[in-house]
Amino acid sequence: MSLHGKRKEIYKYEAPWTVYAMNWSVRPDKRFRLALGSFVEEYNNKVRSVVCRFTSFYPFVCRNTFDHPYPTTKIMWIPDTKGVYPDLLATSGDYLRIWRVSDTETRLECLLNNNKNSDFCAPLTSFDWNEVDPNLLGTSSIDTTCTIWGLETGQVLGRVNLVSGHVKTQLIAHDKEVYDIAFSRAGGGRDMFASVGADGSVRMFDLRHLEHSTIIYEDPQHHPLLRLCWNKQDPNYLATMAMDGMEVVILDVRVPCTPVARLNNHRACVNGIAWAPHSSCHICTAADDHQALIWDIQQMPRAIEDPILAYTAEGEINNVQWASTQPDWIAICYNNCLEILRV
Repeated sequence: MSLHGKRKEIYKYEAPWTVYAMNWSVRPDKRFRLALGSFVEEYNNKVRSVVCRFTSFYPFVCRNTFDHPYPTTKIMWIPDTKGVYPDLLATSGDYLRIWRVSDTETRLECLLNNNKNSDFCAPLTSFDWNEVDPNLLGTSSIDTTCTIWGLETGQVLGRVNLVSGHVKTQLIAHDKEVYDIAFSRAGGGRDMFASVGADGSVRMFDLRHLEHSTIIYEDPQHHPLLRLCWNKQDPNYLATMAMDGMEVVILDVRVPCTPVARLNNHRACVNGIAWAPHSSCHICTAADDHQALIWDIQQMPRAIEDPILAYTAEGEINNVQWASTQPDWIAICYNNCLEILRV
């Protein structure tokens, strides 16, 4: 079944630069707002927030654009579904930065660097913002560490800068570079997280017992693992993918080291994974073959042969995000384009 068969529910935004990082806002009053980051191989990059208006000619309106040093490796809005926190946006690159966003301006609230003793900083590959406690963020770095940050978000008093952050804990997570980090919803959703890296392993940590970690999976060829993504409804399942790999591996933390499913219909390397926010058995994968595929993994551990939906973009898809507050919308980006698709 193809998305093209439905009535046109595809809205496209063309940026003046290649788009890489991208994500949905979750605030109830900003539902169809996304942030996207440029990928320009130099110091000067951009972050832009856009809102979809669902018109045919100019479906997106640009709210604001601000400068960002180096390309953003990831962008996330504060996971604040009730709209009670300040309207914050986090970006990772050379540092973790927290921005306060409004329709008229954006200002940097804090810049978090865990290497206080030197001008050198190891680039951050990714980060995750804890959904249960938005005062917690975790970053992953090429220096083999993960850092958990505590954020203080005070009330807005005039122009006083009241967002600050501190290192809660830093740990050597892998033997080589760490490429991704994600908090799990297990055990209350605050203390468990996992990471993947260049050593080809998925490791799980508990903030209450950091003296040891659990290796959930190791790539048989020791290929670096680039991404991991937790199932939004069932914290026993997560998905990961290897560098230059054409398949996505689904893991069950109760059965470590043995994948429960392999999704391998892509014809080029996979770049993105997004679980459905509202269903434990649907996942979207996106790849250099221009395809975004949605899979139903209900019959695991029987083999999953084919996706249930396929969408072909006009370029190599490098990112996919499933909107957590409006689950019938998926965003993809390729070349200089952002598209949102109704599924």
